Amino acid sequence: MTKDVGVQTTAAAAEPLSRAHIRAALRSAPPPLSASEVGLRPAAVLFPIVEREVPSALFTRRTDDLPSHAGQICFPGGKYHADDQTLIRTALREMEEEIGLSPEDVELAGYLDSHTTVNSGFVILPVVGFLPPDYRLKIDPGEVAEVFEAPLAYILDPKNQAPKSLERGGVIRHFYAIEYDGHTIWGATAAIIVNLSEKLGFR
Repeated sequence: MTKDVGVQTTAAAAEPLSRAHIRAALRSAPPPLSASEVGLRPAAVLFPIVEREVPSALFTRRTDDLPSHAGQICFPGGKYHADDQTLIRTALREMEEEIGLSPEDVELAGYLDSHTTVNSGFVILPVVGFLPPDYRLKIDPGEVAEVFEAPLAYILDPKNQAPKSLERGGVIRHFYAIEYDGHTIWGATAAIIVNLSEKLGFR
């Protein structure tokens, strides 16, 4: 369940988060990916929007012993496998493997801009989908430590998207971080959220 953080629920505030408004803001076809560039591997994530009275987004927290991105907050997803055939299938397969949701549980809404991760060398297709509020999970404890929701209006609000920077290997990286209920959402996941925020006119 989402935590009450004082999100406005008036009709005016809810309108930008209606399914019609979200669909209209998204790409109707996947964007071209830069996976042909040397060192970049294709991947996909599902940005699940739970259709509650106050819409929310669903996140996972990766287990602390994974070889990459351990302990990070992310959307269900992962790298493309040859038998996936499409990156949409990649996102849905990874969702099913990680948290047990069937592809039939998700109504696809559209696509955000592709996102490149500099450190891990992936180019990610974000697939946005709607989930019913009565979804049932079957979590893979080897990959997922926790699943939680955050109010969509809260994470899309630029006031909650703090710009940060980090020096690594002599290079300064700029990114966003979103604090919610003891969790820090940052990196590619926060960048994808900011992209939706831009498309919906919050930025």
